[in-house]
Amino acid sequence: MDRGPQVYDLLHIDRLSLVYTGEPSWVRPAIMEWPWVVVRRAEAPPHLVAVGVRGNTRSERWATFCEKRLVRNLVRPQELLLCDRTPNNTPARRALQQLKDRWADVTLPWGPVGSVGFELAAGCRVTTETSDLDLCLRARHPIAHKQARSLLDRTLGIEAKVDVRVETPVCGFSLEEYVRPSSAKLLLRYPDGERLGEDPWQERA
Repeated sequence: MDRGPQVYDLLHIDRLSLVYTGEPSWVRPAIMEWPWVVVRRAEAPPHLVAVGVRGNTRSERWATFCEKRLVRNLVRPQELLLCDRTPNNTPARRALQQLKDRWADVTLPWGPVGSVGFELAAGCRVTTETSDLDLCLRARHPIAHKQARSLLDRTLGIEAKVDVRVETPVCGFSLEEYVRPSSAKLLLRYPDGERLGEDPWQERA
């Protein structure tokens, strides 16, 4: 996979690197406090990367772009498994610790995204008692359904709801949907939109 920014990576940025166009009033104060953004799935000009800014509430999310050359640091989800500088005893954080034990044998790159990932990268407390544990699993090559079922089964019975998003070199999809027997086609997420398909590792025509 590309060494550059990938979907779900977190970027520590200079606040001046963002493209500000019609942003909500909460955006600039949020970036001043927590200068971190998440790479989102969208087309972007070569010198820019598509990112999302988060505020203090679930409704405060804003999509924009930032200058690649002004990114201070890039953190992949899998790197956050070694980060624990913000102790927080919420169910989602405890669930991550439980899953680190259950997935200890998993060799594919994986790690927390969403609120847990942001909390670990930015060093701020954003998870709550009702937060889910969102995970990104990167898979360059096809995952056998038996292996996928094993991965999913090991997310059950822990304290928080776990949502695993699988990222291939061409698109993203839900692990739960991938192992569901009744699913003839998957909802595949591409930079230019969503499509139904059968093979997440196959380039679209």
